[in-house]
Amino acid sequence: MSTTFLIIGLTVILALAFDFINGFHDTANAIATAVSTKALSPRRAILIASIMNFLGAIAFQGVAKTIAKDIVNVNVIHNGSIVILAALVSAIAWNLITWYYGIPSSSSHALIGSIAGASIAAAGISAINFKGFSSIIVGLLASPVIAFVVGYIMFALFKCLFKNLNLSKTNTRFRKLQILTAATQAFTHGTNDAQKSMGIISMALVSSNLIKPGEIPLWVQISCALAMALGTSVGGWRIIKTVGTQIMKIKPVNGVAADLTSAAIIFGASHIGLPVSTTHVISSAIMGVGSSNRIKSVKWDTGKKMITTWFITLPISAALAAIIYLFIGLFI
Repeated sequence: MSTTFLIIGLTVILALAFDFINGFHDTANAIATAVSTKALSPRRAILIASIMNFLGAIAFQGVAKTIAKDIVNVNVIHNGSIVILAALVSAIAWNLITWYYGIPSSSSHALIGSIAGASIAAAGISAINFKGFSSIIVGLLASPVIAFVVGYIMFALFKCLFKNLNLSKTNTRFRKLQILTAATQAFTHGTNDAQKSMGIISMALVSSNLIKPGEIPLWVQISCALAMALGTSVGGWRIIKTVGTQIMKIKPVNGVAADLTSAAIIFGASHIGLPVSTTHVISSAIMGVGSSNRIKSVKWDTGKKMITTWFITLPISAALAAIIYLFIGLFI
């Protein structure tokens, strides 16, 4: 029993650490456009993002419940706490590696891939809940495509609606509007990304028969929200630089179009309890807006590097988690 509680305690600590890292890794995406256009100073942008992420995190539970019950069949895994522990170590390691190199990879892909990899190492392929897992994968793959298309359409509408306005006045107005859109995007980020750590802590508690399936304790919700808010306050300047400047040269009108696009898609996914990659959605929205503005304005080399990282994250994190699980198993 003492070993079980020790593992649960370590799992909670690592899950909160993942949320903290997610805060400065992924939340940077939410404020990157506003910082790059100087709509917000970095300090003010991070403060707003921290507050809005916290509020978004405590407002929803749907994604947390999906993570807790739809990826794996907890009942067929006898050592679920170790599986979750290995998955967290793997996801944290990948997040730190991509953050260090300034690559806006997906924390969602890393976490979901890690859970799947560790579970398969523990109990074979039967550990995967194929119906729920396939729905999540479809959502992860489809959401960036949808973001690109909606971003393209959104900016096309902007060009029609505001074509007769003075450019300098338009930029000034949209720069002010970006404060609101950046705050909204940070809120939607909290409704989706912070939920993932809530779900994995709840999964660990369920596997140890400490709570019922589908239950998200209030202390889990608040602690994950605080961890993400604190992580956001640290900032992720490498990611901000990549998203805010290396995809395209962003003007305030571009930033508003991209923010509205990604916020709508992320919030819609949170509403139906579907975990998506906020990194994928935001970056794809920016590329869609840029393509609508002028195809050549998008720095496609950066986009190719992102897409490559997006596709390799799931298999690499799954393999890494499986190795970590087997390694932990040598000692426990």
